[in-house]
Amino acid sequence: MKIEIWSDIMCPFCYIGKKRFDAALEQFEHKDKVQVEWKSFMLSPELKTDPSKNINQMLAEHKGISLEEATGMNDYVTNMAAQAGLTYNFNKTVVANSFNAHRFSHFASQYGKQNEAEEKLFAAYFTEGRNIDDAQTLIEIAIELGLDTEKLAKAMSSGDFADEVVADIHEAQELGIRGVPFFVLNRKYAISGAQETAAFLETLEKAYAEK
Repeated sequence: MKIEIWSDIMCPFCYIGKKRFDAALEQFEHKDKVQVEWKSFMLSPELKTDPSKNINQMLAEHKGISLEEATGMNDYVTNMAAQAGLTYNFNKTVVANSFNAHRFSHFASQYGKQNEAEEKLFAAYFTEGRNIDDAQTLIEIAIELGLDTEKLAKAMSSGDFADEVVADIHEAQELGIRGVPFFVLNRKYAISGAQETAAFLETLEKAYAEK
């Protein structure tokens, strides 16, 4: 069974959705027959990486709301993440364009490490306060995953996997996907948003039974 997940590294609900989906997959009787493919989606494609900018300030500007409202939104999602077993440190988050992180995810996919790469990228952004648009950060994550850093450096400098990221984004538009996370099971069932683990498990079982 194939599951495609459209997501953005800088999407707080995507990490929560991954955590809940992973929990459902652990409970799923046929998890060994599931292939997961992460697909790129960009919430803020025009965003410029700016380590000097506060994440609440960026959110306020992006949504056209007050700094107080933006802080409240991030506090809300921090509590939601905590309930899922995740630690969000928005006070440390580096404002960064996610395009190169998506390229890295596609690079890792070649070696069967895409799911692990996504986990590392989410943790780097939301928990550890690392710059996911920085070449050194991506090299460090590659080392943690046991990937070839020379091949990564060559791929990143030559623009490899940019076309794959763009293709994923275009495919999302064709499918009418306007928000993430968005899970597609066997191109028949879809789950939108960071649903509860039980909802993921129920849809996994339904899709598998029909397969």
